[in-house]
Amino acid sequence: MKQIKLHAGDLRVTILTWGAVVQDVRLAGVDHNLTCGRDDPTDYTGKWCYHGSLIGPVINRISTARVKIDGMMHELERNLYGRMFLHSGKDGTQHQNWTVVAQSADAVTLEITLPDGMCGLPGNRVVQATYRVTAPACLTLDITGTSDEQTIMNFANHSYWNLDGTENWTGHQLQVTADAYLPGTVDGCPTGEIVDVTGTLMDLRQARPITAAQDNFDNNFCLSTTRQPLRDVATLTGTSGVSMTVATTETGIQIYDGGGNPTPFEGLAIEAQSWPDATNHRGFPSIKLAANDTYHQTTSWRFNR
Repeated sequence: MKQIKLHAGDLRVTILTWGAVVQDVRLAGVDHNLTCGRDDPTDYTGKWCYHGSLIGPVINRISTARVKIDGMMHELERNLYGRMFLHSGKDGTQHQNWTVVAQSADAVTLEITLPDGMCGLPGNRVVQATYRVTAPACLTLDITGTSDEQTIMNFANHSYWNLDGTENWTGHQLQVTADAYLPGTVDGCPTGEIVDVTGTLMDLRQARPITAAQDNFDNNFCLSTTRQPLRDVATLTGTSGVSMTVATTETGIQIYDGGGNPTPFEGLAIEAQSWPDATNHRGFPSIKLAANDTYHQTTSWRFNR
């Protein structure tokens, strides 16, 4: 496991090769870490494995723990409640040590190879992730992935954010530019409905204060049905005045309140990804990747105070 420090302008970021984790994000003039990182890197090999990690090859849930690809049914690990596939199981990329293939003062490119059958999915897959810091204070993540067989792919960075450095995120303001969201079952899987946010607590098109007592988030917000050019989709603002704007090419953004974490509600997860459980809902954007095609995601986080 290596620790890589990046710097440009007013932003300093620490990346770990383990899980391609974003461990530390520091903005000039702010005396605390903006992401809920762990000081001891070995913490990420245990119960903190989802904090800041790059999760794949399939983020989030597949409710049936099985998927048909190119006419063949693939049985997946049932690592959630004994019946669902969550975050690609025990062999997901958050549990792997990535290889550094390029590094400079402001950028690092990490690579991982997933052999055919790993995580229960077909294809020899090669994935690269480049983290780059640019002035005045922006972190950008570019992910590319290829496979020699048809497969499914849906990556996301799973950082938790608390811009105030407080015990929980209550009091932050959140804006998400989505007209619809996916309601979930008691198990956190999409029901299959695509619901207009109007008149619901999920209407975040105008920024509003959020509280752990009122806002129970573990939902995908529907941004589009196809990948788009990089555009702003969410803004989180702390009571301190520090703000973070997330831009992405992805079709959805999962907001999770962190209530089930070792330190509940410590930070808010804002995960740019395609819609969860897509293989079980024909109306959802597909996460299939054809043989020799390239998966590509770009997500950025811009900070200001």
